[in-house]
Amino acid sequence: MRPWKQAAKIGVVVHGPEVVDSGSATKLINYLKRFGTVSTVLGGTMGRVAVIDAGLEDVIAISPWRRPSLSIRDLEPSSDVLFLLTQAKSRETGLAFGSMVAAAAAVAKPLLLIDCGGKLVAGLAGKADEMAEKVAADLGLENLEPPPYAGAVRHGDETLRTLTGVMPGELISVNGTVVAKALESSVEIIAKDGKIASIKGAELKPHGLEKLPKIDLEKAIVRSGKIRRTLAQPMLRERRGDGAALIDHCAEDAFEGTQGASVVVTVGDDTTAIAGDILARLGVPVIGLVDGDIDRLAEKTVMLPGSVVIRVEPGYDDLVGKRVKDEIFQGKSRAPFRAEELIEKIIEAAGDHIVQVERH
Repeated sequence: MRPWKQAAKIGVVVHGPEVVDSGSATKLINYLKRFGTVSTVLGGTMGRVAVIDAGLEDVIAISPWRRPSLSIRDLEPSSDVLFLLTQAKSRETGLAFGSMVAAAAAVAKPLLLIDCGGKLVAGLAGKADEMAEKVAADLGLENLEPPPYAGAVRHGDETLRTLTGVMPGELISVNGTVVAKALESSVEIIAKDGKIASIKGAELKPHGLEKLPKIDLEKAIVRSGKIRRTLAQPMLRERRGDGAALIDHCAEDAFEGTQGASVVVTVGDDTTAIAGDILARLGVPVIGLVDGDIDRLAEKTVMLPGSVVIRVEPGYDDLVGKRVKDEIFQGKSRAPFRAEELIEKIIEAAGDHIVQVERH
């Protein structure tokens, strides 16, 4: 197959907010349009927020949420060539991420990585070498060979997963829950029977490990560092809904898990900050239940006016959150309450453990 056949069908997956916030995603999509028709989708939750802020929803499809590897697989039948656009914090992490996505996607057609952080192009799958050379030359980027992806390693009932290119001091999160702080550039996570047994090269956060439910470490979303390293002017909206939704320590459920709700209850400091930031773009206020133990996975977050943060004594956000779920939401993720009625019920459930009620 030639590098670019006339009127090629090009499938593009954009991953992460940074490549959108920087304007690089738009420039790269416009570049690829020279060679044919381009279909572009977004992978990742905070990337969706960046697309909304940039007003690119007509250019980059943000629903439904899919992992980058699945989005690539979805695009393969209708594409001649596939691209993964990222802006990683380093060349090492960019190449490692590209190799991981390619291994999971397992596509036969040409798949190329363009990473604006590491300023590189890499052929990840299929006959992509000639195309990688052309793209690198056109864009003034370096054409590099991606490393082989080792993946998670199983030893009996234990699973080992290694993170490379980590910066000491960065937070390590698993499925959105912070479980450690990095001490070294390589961090090894070991899980046994669905629970994290140890983390090498990092300082553990026991409270985070306690909150983390059983996981499949091989498929889990494991990150080092903040979930959005770049800033943009938030695009807040107005939306009318009905009833309440509950998000318990999983901010990435904010898009799909709250459809049609007029207010969302969030449990946990970082969950409240991140989900509040996401839902502000959708026009939905939050009632956040926190205890002041915030890790700051995201900086400069916003909340929609009308949101309320209920702070309780240290360690009680989880306990009160469980009571809210069991007694107010009846064990479900939805309840037919309006915001003010719900605030009163949550304050009553928290009782003497309330420290402060802050209205935004």
